[in-house]
Amino acid sequence: WHGAPTAVGYEQDQSHWQLHAHFYPPLLRSATVKKFMVGFEMLGEAQRDLTAEQAASRLRDLPATHYKTN
Repeated sequence: WHGAPTAVGYEQDQSHWQLHAHFYPPLLRSATVKKFMVGFEMLGEAQRDLTAEQAASRLRDLPATHYKTN
């Protein structure tokens, strides 16, 4: 949590300060899947219990309908 200072300068106008928080979700993942916390995942986004290879396989299996192919 980050907020306005409460010691030195407390009597001054602090209206420009905002409350700011970081939410780090628990790692609810399989013990056998490596997890590297990076980017958006550090800020509370949903986490998936699948590997990059599994995700790539699922994407390859999707139909090409509605997708451009060059």
